Amino acid sequence: MVKPTNTSAITKATNRPWDDWVAALDAAGAREMNHGDIAKQALKLMPEPVEQKGWWAQGVAIAYEQHTGLRIPGQSSDGDFRTSTSKTFPGDKDAALKAWLELVGTRDEFNGIDTEEAASTSETAKWRYWRVQLVDGSRVNVNISDKPNGKASIAVEHTKLGSSDDIETWRPYWKELLSELEFR
Repeated sequence: MVKPTNTSAITKATNRPWDDWVAALDAAGAREMNHGDIAKQALKLMPEPVEQKGWWAQGVAIAYEQHTGLRIPGQSSDGDFRTSTSKTFPGDKDAALKAWLELVGTRDEFNGIDTEEAASTSETAKWRYWRVQLVDGSRVNVNISDKPNGKASIAVEHTKLGSSDDIETWRPYWKELLSELEFR
């Protein structure tokens, strides 16, 4: 079941009560639709003055899927599970990537699970990335970007988890690892 705070945010942003969203999507046959089609339907039903309609349509679709049991919290539209956590640090994205690399070094396991291969890094003008595949089939993506006032955001996303229980195992692990980061 979707968390009540999610539906209250949707109600506030769209000026449409959550029960009205459920009724409208049910009437459109959304219980038989995939995620993309539910999101398209939510977009069609989005009230005109709503800002960021596409973003809110995605939120409505996810909340509806959770509300109706089509997916559980933490489950992607593909059926796998994912978790993420982030932290803001002083310094720019390059300093943040350097700190992350110093912390994880050449590790060949995380939380007792071996890596499939060596981690990789890449970059764009706005982002720095670090990625690794684990032998259990899951994947870890670290996305780093600049924030205002000389800060950087490091976000860890762990995808392709096998169950919602895996979320409860991995989220605290990544939070703890992020808390160990040091900027020099």
